[in-house]
Amino acid sequence: MSQVANDLVIAINYTLTNAAGEVLDQSDEGQPMEYLHGAENIIPGLENALTGKTAGDKVQVTIQPEDAYGEHMPEMVQQVPAEMFQGVDQVEPGMAFQSAGPDGEPMMITVSAVEGDMVTIDGNHPLAGQVLNFDVEIAGVREATDDEKQHSHVHGEGCNH
Repeated sequence: MSQVANDLVIAINYTLTNAAGEVLDQSDEGQPMEYLHGAENIIPGLENALTGKTAGDKVQVTIQPEDAYGEHMPEMVQQVPAEMFQGVDQVEPGMAFQSAGPDGEPMMITVSAVEGDMVTIDGNHPLAGQVLNFDVEIAGVREATDDEKQHSHVHGEGCNH
């Protein structure tokens, strides 16, 4: 039985809850999520907790923000003129857009408020600053293909490589 290690494809059934016990995300029934272990496809705290486990193992782990999506950084929240959203009929809280980050890399921003002609945007990940609780069952462990290793992710149905 293979242990979870780098360059292996791991299939997991999981439920993610916050500190209040609210379900934030979960794998679909009978459809475990697959990822390439060691390729930074999942948060570091969860990847570390699964290393060395085997198929069939169940793991419950609490992950602090620094090992998940980082601390919430107030400097990533700013107000911008609504005119920056040209082509969008109605800008509303909760909408997400891709933007260029400080170094030109793509980043997601979320609209957190709209007041008159000003829009408050937040570049933090929606789960930044939160303690996360994972309830995970390892559904499978397999060798990654050379293509998966080269591209640093699992090649599933619909992969466009």
